[in-house]
This record gives sequence, structure tokens and C-alpha cells, in this order.
Amino acid sequence: MNIELTSPIPGNIMKVLVGVGDAVNEDDEVLKIESMKMENRIYAPATGTITAIGVKENDEVEVVLLVIEEAS
Repeated sequence: MNIELTSPIPGNIMKVLVGVGDAVNEDDEVLKIESMKMENRIYAPATGTITAIGVKENDEVEVVLLVIEEAS
């Protein structure tokens, strides 16, 4: 099952910490977003493999940040 990670806050992408094909565990830090001059860490909602990244550094936050194919 694919899980789409969406942003809980508006802002700008500071850092993308993963790439397509990377394995992640639930609660791994995957992105940093700057919002209201504060750095906010975004964590993986599930264990799996990154299959798509919809943003890059300095982008304004989009609806879907990345997609994780959940491990079975």
C-alpha cells in the first residue's frame, strides 16, 4: 500500500533527507520545513521504501511531499 505524506503546516522545504529508493522506518526524519522562521522536522508515517518525492529544497510546501510504499 502506498502512503502519501502531506505537510501538516505551510512553509518552505529546507532539507530533503531521503531519496527515491531509500528504506525508511516509521518515525525516521525525512524532511525539514521552515515555517514562521522555525525549523520543523517531518517524520515518516510508516516503514517502507520512498517511491516518489514531490518537493525539493527551497520549494514552497506542496500537498504531497513524498510517497512511501509500506513494507509488508
